[in-house]
Amino acid sequence: MAGVSERKWGGGSKQPVRSSKVRPSFVEGSIVRIYMENFLTYDVCEVRPGPNLNMIIGANGTGKSSIVCAICLGLAGKPSFIGRADKVGLFVKQGCLKGVVEVELYKMPDNIIITREIQAVNNTSTWFIDKKSATLKAVEEQIAALNIQVDNLCQFLPQDKVGEFARLSKIELLEATEKSIGPPEMYQFHCELKNFREKERELENLCRDKTQSLEKMIQRTERYKQDIEKFHEHKRHLDLIEMLERKRPWVEYESVRQQHEEVKKSRDQAKEELKNLKEMQTPVTKKIQETEEYFKSLNMKIRHKADEIKDISQKCKQKQDALEMKDKQIEEINQALRMKKDEEMDRQRKIHNTHKMIKDWKKELNAMAVCENLQPQTDAINDELKKLQDKRANIHSGISDLTAGKMNEEREKKRITDRLEQLNNIMNMKEENLKARFGDTHSALMWLRKNKDKFKKEVCEPIMLEMRDHQKLRVNAVCTPAESCAKSLPSRPIEELHQYGFFSYLRELFDAPHLVMSYLCSQYHVHDVPVGTEKTRNMIERVIQETKLKQMYTAEEKYVIKVSAYTNLTLSINTSLREAQFLTSSVDIDERRRLENQQQDINNKLKSLDMHLSTLSERQKHLEHRDNELRQQKKELLERGNRRTQLQSKIDMKYDSLRQLEQDAIDLEKESQQADAKIREINTQKAKLVTELTHLIKNCISVNILKVDLVLQSATEAAEKNRLESDYKEASIQLRAAEEKFNELDDRKQVLAEKCKELLKKARHVCKMSLDQQLPMEFQTAFQSLPSTLEEIDAFLYEEKTRASCFTGLNVSVEEYNKQTQEIQQLKEYLEEKKNELNDYKQKISQVKERWLNPLKKLIGQINVKFSNFFSSMQCVGEVDLHVENEEEYDKYGIRIRVKFHSGTELHELNPYHQSGGEKSVSTMLYLMALQELNRCPFRVVDEINQGMDPVNERRVFEMVVKTVSKESTSQYFFITPKLLQNLTYSDKMTVLFVYNGPFMLESNKWDLKSFCRRRRRLGRMDEQ
Repeated sequence: MAGVSERKWGGGSKQPVRSSKVRPSFVEGSIVRIYMENFLTYDVCEVRPGPNLNMIIGANGTGKSSIVCAICLGLAGKPSFIGRADKVGLFVKQGCLKGVVEVELYKMPDNIIITREIQAVNNTSTWFIDKKSATLKAVEEQIAALNIQVDNLCQFLPQDKVGEFARLSKIELLEATEKSIGPPEMYQFHCELKNFREKERELENLCRDKTQSLEKMIQRTERYKQDIEKFHEHKRHLDLIEMLERKRPWVEYESVRQQHEEVKKSRDQAKEELKNLKEMQTPVTKKIQETEEYFKSLNMKIRHKADEIKDISQKCKQKQDALEMKDKQIEEINQALRMKKDEEMDRQRKIHNTHKMIKDWKKELNAMAVCENLQPQTDAINDELKKLQDKRANIHSGISDLTAGKMNEEREKKRITDRLEQLNNIMNMKEENLKARFGDTHSALMWLRKNKDKFKKEVCEPIMLEMRDHQKLRVNAVCTPAESCAKSLPSRPIEELHQYGFFSYLRELFDAPHLVMSYLCSQYHVHDVPVGTEKTRNMIERVIQETKLKQMYTAEEKYVIKVSAYTNLTLSINTSLREAQFLTSSVDIDERRRLENQQQDINNKLKSLDMHLSTLSERQKHLEHRDNELRQQKKELLERGNRRTQLQSKIDMKYDSLRQLEQDAIDLEKESQQADAKIREINTQKAKLVTELTHLIKNCISVNILKVDLVLQSATEAAEKNRLESDYKEASIQLRAAEEKFNELDDRKQVLAEKCKELLKKARHVCKMSLDQQLPMEFQTAFQSLPSTLEEIDAFLYEEKTRASCFTGLNVSVEEYNKQTQEIQQLKEYLEEKKNELNDYKQKISQVKERWLNPLKKLIGQINVKFSNFFSSMQCVGEVDLHVENEEEYDKYGIRIRVKFHSGTELHELNPYHQSGGEKSVSTMLYLMALQELNRCPFRVVDEINQGMDPVNERRVFEMVVKTVSKESTSQYFFITPKLLQNLTYSDKMTVLFVYNGPFMLESNKWDLKSFCRRRRRLGRMDEQ
């Protein structure tokens, strides 16, 4: 709870007023009363300032600046003017839905009461003027009519804006000063000058551009005069070219027509010659046909003789083939006889070989002993083979079991490897995020992983607090407490906090290595910070009062609770939680270590299985080798038992074969006699065939002689036929040449006829004539003076075109020339109008400048005198002057403040960088004091400007403020400070407002200063007695 007490130096009533007759010392627009309800630190409070200097004093945090905020927001100011918050709803007291600020301003005949109701939920305001609903615009109009400017730092300087005054540019300081102490029309004149100058600059640029354009247009028009003359001459040449181009088709038509008549005459002559050649060629054709028929009959006879010779030759060939066939039969008989002899010799050789083989096998059979008993040896080998098979089956089963186990282990290994890769990918993402945001920390992390063997104890990742090595990296690292705090118990069980919506402590919501958790518990007490839900946020006031927690979290906010050093009251600070940045993806370290251990165990099992498999494979190979040896021994025993039986069987088979060979004997003498008989019969047949062949050859010779005679006759006829054809061919060549000449002339005649039609059509088209129209007389007359041949016309046409081409580049016409002349006249008139307008603006600038600059220089001179006097009284130097870079640039005018606080230095311009904080505060305060007596604003507010001053300057400035503000001509002044020096000089016209804050404060409506004084005097008398 906060309250304000008031002490009036020199007495005076402090009752509410509604009429200027009660408080005649107030300046119109001064603040008579300030009322706050649920505003910042105040529940309900009413402040009644005095008409002159009002000292608002109170400890930090009691609510002094809250009064300044109430003045600003109550007079239509924006939260940004104060610099504390950006939303008006934040000025409503925490836990309340609505706040009220009411400011009563002095005005004749009745005061104005402006009320602003602020809604905390939607940051809206409702305005009232004299308890009647009004709009923000109506309130702003009332405020502006009283010349109240809460956005002007020369009038309203809140605590958070003190530093901004020194950062004001010279231009901004001039505008703020004009608004604050200048007559109303001064700032208006300044704005008009800037607008006039901007318009003047635009008109100057426009006139300059238009003048240049006008000069170019005039120059271009002068050139057009010469071009017009050239244009007419050019047109004469073009007319002559047009007439030549019209006559040329007619001359060309006449030339082609004459060619057509000549070609027609030549074609008729060629037609007559062609007719004579055709008549001369008819007898030759008839004689050639007769010779051709006789030649064909001879050829027919020759073909008949050739066919007859062919038949005889074919019969001779048949007889020759029959003779050759008889020779082949004799050869086949001899060959068959030789084969019989070879077959008999081969039979004798086989009989001999068979006798030998039987003799050898009988010898081997007699030499072979009686067959021994091999069954016991065979049974022993079979038993051993059965045992080997059992062993091999057992080993195969063991290998299958080991292989299945190995496959299971490899599948498990793959699953673990995939899971580790997933975890490593998460770690890589986190490392990349760390590298992007904190490069040095990432480099230190890489160094740590390579050099972990250099540390005596475990170091957790990532590193925090400053650690330096040869890489010169600056990173954060911390040491964990000597005694582990990871298992520290909270101050109370979480079950006791369930009623407030808490469900867990912060430590239980995340996982970390033991050392990291120990550090977090030791440093940040995460084991004792509860986390709540929306229910906690809705009942936060009750939670703070009943649980006495120092820190807590909800779903969206963090709350820190502290106790005020002044009043022992509980203060809470809540901040919104930011979105997670580095812990959005997490890795289960225990799972990762467990998986790595499982992976190592599986690798060991796989190695053991591989060794067992290798051993069993070696045993299996050994058993297979032994099995092969036993089977070979068994095979040899079986072969030994079957050999005698095989030999006896082979001997019997050879005896059968020998008997068959003896039965197949051949009688060679008989076979030889049969062959000789066959050969004699064939020779008789050959003699008959030779006689027939001789007769055929004689007939063939006689037929050939007849054929030769016919061939000779045919050759004679062929020569005669060739001679006749040669003569006919020569005549045909002449005839064909005559035909080609005729066709060529006929084609040329048709082409010329078509060309004549086209040229006549073209000539009529060029002269724009119809198809049946005769050449007009005007063209006939014009054509008589022109050349009459194509060569002369082309030469004359080329000459005229050459002359016309000399006039290229003429892009002007008479219409364009007239248009340019008209545009020049219009541009001259427009330019004259703009020059007159420019002169008017220059006159306006001259008039307004005189009405603005002279009062401004006088005003700045007055400010400089007072500012200099104030600095002189402090044994310092200060000046205020009008800074001008260019007299014509009115938007660059500004006020320059130059100060010197030490005798050995020069005057320096006041800026945010050169002077100290106290020097800037003194300069700001004295400049505002220099404006005080000249000020036309109803009040001025300065909040804690003396904080950076040393005691000497603070005392001097305070005395100046009291002396200046206590004068009759000055307006109301609010000076807010948390402290004052002792033994200061006070004035009777000062009003001191003490701001208290505490749990035992009286409500403002119960505050009675007179009753307090009476009680104090009564207690004093009791003490004396």
